[in-house]
Amino acid sequence: MNAFIASLQFITAIPMGQPRPFDPKGIIVHFPLAGLAIGLILALFDLFASAVWPPLVAGVLDVVLLAVVTGAFHLDGLADAADGLYGHHERGKALAIMKDSRVGAMGLVAVTCVLIVKAAAVGNIAHGRFLALMIVPAYARSAMMVGIRVLPYARGKEGTGSAFFETPLSAVDFKYLAVPVILSLFLGWQGLLLNLFFAAATMAMIWFYRKKLAGITGDLLGAMTEILEALLLLAVCVGGGP
Repeated sequence: MNAFIASLQFITAIPMGQPRPFDPKGIIVHFPLAGLAIGLILALFDLFASAVWPPLVAGVLDVVLLAVVTGAFHLDGLADAADGLYGHHERGKALAIMKDSRVGAMGLVAVTCVLIVKAAAVGNIAHGRFLALMIVPAYARSAMMVGIRVLPYARGKEGTGSAFFETPLSAVDFKYLAVPVILSLFLGWQGLLLNLFFAAATMAMIWFYRKKLAGITGDLLGAMTEILEALLLLAVCVGGGP
């Protein structure tokens, strides 16, 4: 339970009392469950929003809630990643740009585009809306586990995120990913599409990160979460609409 709470404290702005002991591997392993908790909050809020406002307005409010609940933690990573990876910067320059706290034009564009896609997709989810909104954040945060398992930390030992890469993840550490996968079965063919999108998009982003930087950083993990979340919401709204 301490590791689960620590995971929530790390990737959300939800008040959870006193900070739990810092356990990097425990935090990572519980990413799927932390994402599921975020999704449950989102799905419950959406019940209210959808009853009061039209679908698109509810979708926008849902996306705003996601940003508030997570403290825009992953959005900040997306902005930095877009600034650093756009163009033909060499590896050192790209890492330096991502470390800069200032947001450039590409970062602003990337965040805006992702938020628009999310809001439009949420506004058009018709089938299994509650369940879809609950499990998509879990899948998106599970993608970070894959990135940490497959790619080395691009900043080396001096980076602030190096502790999360010290202990390699094993297959059993992905056990909690089974929860959203099992729940996705209740979405029927859209659940299958969701899993296909998850696998394909995760592999594509890992390939891109390997090609650009031969590794991954905290900003790139945040970008992966946000992009996966947008793509998975697109997957579950296929064939939907008011």
